Amino acid sequence: MKLAWPWQSGVLDPHGPIGAAERTILLDSTAIMLAVIVPVIILTLVFAWWFRSGNPKATRLPDWSYSGPIEVIVWSIPTLTIGFLGGIAWLGSHDLDPRAALSSDVPPVQVQVVAMDWKWLFIYPDLHVASVNRLVVPAGAPISFELTSASVMNSFFAPQLGSMIYAMPGMATRLNLLVDRPGTTPGLSAQFSGDGFSDMRFDVVAVDRQGFEDWLRTTRSAGGKLDDQSYRQLVRPSAAVAPMSFGDVTPGLFERLAMTGPPAFETAEAAASQRVCFAPRARN
Repeated sequence: MKLAWPWQSGVLDPHGPIGAAERTILLDSTAIMLAVIVPVIILTLVFAWWFRSGNPKATRLPDWSYSGPIEVIVWSIPTLTIGFLGGIAWLGSHDLDPRAALSSDVPPVQVQVVAMDWKWLFIYPDLHVASVNRLVVPAGAPISFELTSASVMNSFFAPQLGSMIYAMPGMATRLNLLVDRPGTTPGLSAQFSGDGFSDMRFDVVAVDRQGFEDWLRTTRSAGGKLDDQSYRQLVRPSAAVAPMSFGDVTPGLFERLAMTGPPAFETAEAAASQRVCFAPRARN
């Protein structure tokens, strides 16, 4: 579908209710702040023009010290602005709580997310499939995410779906999103995590229910199993990884391996790739 305006992209072109609510907050907050910024800019130009050296009507009052109406204006407008912005932040933080389940007649799809160096692993525990750098979801169904990191702290962000959230080693964070229409939108890591950070991207592919069932059937028939050994191979640092999938997943893999933090590599060569060397600091 063609966008109504060329600037409507990313967070300004939401594909779900969470992204739409966050866009509304962004636009409302911008409008409230412009209520202060625009008058200040206009008055600055007006004052500079009126009190120019060539204006004989401009009067300087060196003994002026207090004006009640001016004090009311000077303090009331910022106070109202802070009150409105605080109210929006308060309501939005409660209404858009990442852990809160989305109300829907359709059962949610459970997805376990593992941030790696430098790729994303998506495990569907109830469906026993997994994919790398490609998140396929049914449009109109809530998506319940459980996120962790197999390396350093990272940040999961699908701009058109909303709600960036951290993925941290040794613990799980939760996020609930929904894609309201079929289409492909980008996802990325919003936090620097090494030299491969710029390639740490994924596609969110929303399809209809039949398309999702077809994807499951195709993925399962393609074979490949995500077990302890294949997980340890996958978690090794690599960038710009092409999307891949696994037709079977060992139960409990997310809890046993992903939640334990960075794995211990067997070979010295692999361990060396994880080591960061610092040059000694010169002494005075």
